[in-house]
Amino acid sequence: MSISGDDPLTRMGKIDFSGVFKQASLAYVPQVQVGDYVIVHVGFALSKVDEAEAHKVFEYLKQMEDLGELDDPGDPADLFGQPPIGAGGAPTSPVPQPGAPEGTA
Repeated sequence: MSISGDDPLTRMGKIDFSGVFKQASLAYVPQVQVGDYVIVHVGFALSKVDEAEAHKVFEYLKQMEDLGELDDPGDPADLFGQPPIGAGGAPTSPVPQPGAPEGTA
């Protein structure tokens, strides 16, 4: 949406994530201009993506949403067939503690 800063190492971009606007460092993609599509991870734009490829990704995400794969899973126990730790139940397999003999919790 916008770019600020002249120094390539401190250049920042205001990025539109489907209506959510956040700042991201453009240090790794100095060639990026306003209107370009980028892949962002932990606040850094990592690479420029051409518009056709970006639209393919958006379409895949829309299809996933249409299938309900991004819906709330409901009960956390449904995710792995076991209750989450701290939810009144223990995991089905013990988690070794640092310094404890293997196979004990």
